[in-house]
Amino acid sequence: MKLYLVVLCLFSPVVQSSTNAPVSDNTGYTQTRYPIVLVHGLFGFDTLAGMDYFYGIPHSLTKDGASVYVAQLSATNSNELRGEQLLSQVETLLAATGAEKVNLIGHSHGGPTARYVASVRPDLVASVTSIGGVNQGSKVADLVRGVMTEGSAGEAIAVKVTEALVALIDLLSDGRDLEQDPLAALASLTTAGSLAFNQHYPEGVPTSECGEGELLADNGVYYYSWTGSSTFTNLLDPSDAAMTILGLAFDGPNDGLVSTCSAHLGKVIRDDYQMNHLDEINGLLGVHHLFEVDPVTLYRQHANRLKLQGL
Repeated sequence: MKLYLVVLCLFSPVVQSSTNAPVSDNTGYTQTRYPIVLVHGLFGFDTLAGMDYFYGIPHSLTKDGASVYVAQLSATNSNELRGEQLLSQVETLLAATGAEKVNLIGHSHGGPTARYVASVRPDLVASVTSIGGVNQGSKVADLVRGVMTEGSAGEAIAVKVTEALVALIDLLSDGRDLEQDPLAALASLTTAGSLAFNQHYPEGVPTSECGEGELLADNGVYYYSWTGSSTFTNLLDPSDAAMTILGLAFDGPNDGLVSTCSAHLGKVIRDDYQMNHLDEINGLLGVHHLFEVDPVTLYRQHANRLKLQGL
C-alpha cells in the first residue's frame, strides 16, 4: 500500500536527511528528525473531493520543514485491522525513504490505531500522539451498541446505511476498496472494547482515573495527547448542533464524541481546548472558536515539540 506524501515529493531532501543524528539547530520550525504520519479516525479519509481530513495541516507542517504523510485506512474496522493496514504503510514508507522511524499522530479512532503499531513494532515508531483519541471508550459508542440488539433488523439496517456512507467516502476519496466492518469499529470504540484493547496494548494509557500515562513507555516510544472539551464553539460551525446533542451522553467535559478523560494518553499537553471533535482536525474548512488557538497552530507547536525532543 502506498502512503500519500503531502506537498513534498517522495524523495525530497527533507526525507533523505533522516539519519541517526539529531536535527540541527538551523532546521525549520516543524522539521522533525523522523517523518510525521497523520492517521484519520472513524469515517476518515486522506482527501475527500479535494478536501483534506486534516484540513490545511499537512501543508502548514511541510512549509517549515516537516516530512508529512497521510495514511488512508479502512473508514470502519477494528483497531487491530486498521493497525495492520497502518503498519504496512509505515513499513513501505521507511523502505522508500530510508528513515528509521516515524512520528504517528492519530485523531479519534486513529489514536488506538497508532498505538497498535507502536505496541507491535516499537522499533519503527518514535512517538505516538493521540488527539481526541478514543483511548478508554466513548459513551456515544456505548449508547449506539446498547440500542441495537445484536442480530436484530435494526442492527442490519444500521450496517447497510453505514456501508452506503463508507462507499460514498470511498468513491469521493481514493477509491481503494479497503475492507470495512462497521460492527467491528463500533465494538472497538465502546468502553468494554477499549478496555480489552488496553489490556493487550497498555503503553501510554493512564493507570489512574483521568490521570496521565508515561511520557516515555517501556517500549521506548514517547506518548502525547491533547483534546478539546467544548461542543458548541462557533455559530458558523454546522457541526456544533450535533456535537452538543451527542455531548449530552457524557457526565463530564467532552468534545461531543470523546470525554476528556478518555482522550488522555501519555503526556497530556492540554485537555481543555475550546474545540469540538471536528475542530481538533481543523474540520469543516477551518471554522473554529474565535478566541481559541488555531488548530493548525497546535500541530505546528507539537511538531516543534517533537523536534526539540530529538524525534
